[in-house]
Amino acid sequence: MQELDVLLERWLERRWSAADGARQAAFTALLELSDPQLEDWLLRGARPADATLAALVDDIVHALD
Repeated sequence: MQELDVLLERWLERRWSAADGARQAAFTALLELSDPQLEDWLLRGARPADATLAALVDDIVHALD
């Protein structure tokens, strides 16, 4: 889905180099999830139960700001 690609690419461009190893690992794990799950979290406002993923999702969504 193109909207997901835009969000994920924007985060990579703006935040990857400053992210620590744990944040980079969380991002890599996020890429393994299904598109419907990512859509729920990144486009529909659903929240991951995992606090690390929730913080990353917030960061990805706000990377557009």
